[in-house]
Amino acid sequence: MESIRCVLKEGIADNSPIIQKAIDELASAGGGRVCLPSGTYSSGTIVLKDNIELFLEKGCVLKAGDDFSLFSKERMLKSLDVPSFLNCDYDGKPKMFFLYAMHAKNIRISGDGVIDGNEEIFYGKQNRYLIDGLFYPRMPLIFMEDVENLVIENVLLRRSAFWTVHLVGCRYVFIDHVSIRNNMRLANCDGIDPDHCQNVEIKDCSIQCADDAIVFKNTSANRKYGDLGKVHVSHCDLMSTSGAIKFGSESCGRFHDIHVENINIHDSNRGISFQLRDDGEIDHCLFENIRISTRAFAKPYYWGYGEPVSITALRRSGEVTKQKISDITFSNLMMDSENGIVVYGEIPDAIENIRFSNVSLFLHRKSKWTIDKKDLRPCEGMMFIEDSKPNVLYLAGCRKISLSNFMYSVDDEYRNLMGEEIFVSEAVSDVEVNGKDIGR
Repeated sequence: MESIRCVLKEGIADNSPIIQKAIDELASAGGGRVCLPSGTYSSGTIVLKDNIELFLEKGCVLKAGDDFSLFSKERMLKSLDVPSFLNCDYDGKPKMFFLYAMHAKNIRISGDGVIDGNEEIFYGKQNRYLIDGLFYPRMPLIFMEDVENLVIENVLLRRSAFWTVHLVGCRYVFIDHVSIRNNMRLANCDGIDPDHCQNVEIKDCSIQCADDAIVFKNTSANRKYGDLGKVHVSHCDLMSTSGAIKFGSESCGRFHDIHVENINIHDSNRGISFQLRDDGEIDHCLFENIRISTRAFAKPYYWGYGEPVSITALRRSGEVTKQKISDITFSNLMMDSENGIVVYGEIPDAIENIRFSNVSLFLHRKSKWTIDKKDLRPCEGMMFIEDSKPNVLYLAGCRKISLSNFMYSVDDEYRNLMGEEIFVSEAVSDVEVNGKDIGR
């Protein structure tokens, strides 16, 4: 493989012309490896091309520069007049990028170095629990659109101000031994977001971030890329102030054939979260051998109240004609949490054929926050179910729900803070818990 080792300069505002020149030269010659040496280097947008590997040597820190003009000529984006935890509509088309590729193939980002998003330049309002972004959407750390054969491995990604790895319409993606360390107070700095992607493997990754860790998306502006499907996530360690594993809330299209296994979720607000909010479908998903530890985080900034599993289907806005979550299996889950499993559908029969087997749940007090409602955000109309205390299991607007070998216990001191252990609304049918029919 042909290689160019860049001679970069510490202390200057922008090393991207040097890096980009090496990429362009190798791409013109058929491809090769661009090596970045040890040191800390500021840079603007870098465009990766066919058959290029960007390799960060040990001790290398590639850092987003301090000037917005290095990333976009469209400086004034959508300002956050409303806090980001309420105003999160995003079509999947950012206007600025750090590492970027489009309509490309055979791209690799690797090495033992660091890619740093320079989060501080994007700060808006701050308080003890939350840092809001200066505008929305902000800059993804890595944005890849319509890339085939993409590998990201070994690198440390940190301090991203928005979605760290946003993949749109990509195929044959392999993410291995990647660490993500983002600010646990900064809104919307998701970990890995496959969006309308196919054939994705994520393994042996460690992710800590405010907002969601691994998020499956189908954004509205990227419908042309089709379904999100054939995804395998395994042997990852996840920590999130929102959902460690999440579907949505951008959900314009079908999600299918997703397998998540051997995952450790800890110190998170929600464990596994389905947020179907648009005309979309989620089906044929398997979650197995997962440890989940959740607690309530600072209200009201993050969606949820410590649910280990939350499955919801509601309208984001206007009329929604086609919503379905079906054929979802959870097996061998060990859950230690401050709240229970929630399944809530707004449209009749939107949620069906949900199976839990060999799952355990221990409920106890873990935070200082009072849990007195169900959080349905984002949605139109009623955003919370008021006066709703924690339950072991809460079912509404769903059918064909089964739990076998379901074991749960509640701390004695926590019982007086709880509602009904198993709550089943009138709009529920065909529910079986440990062989007993409890559907109304």
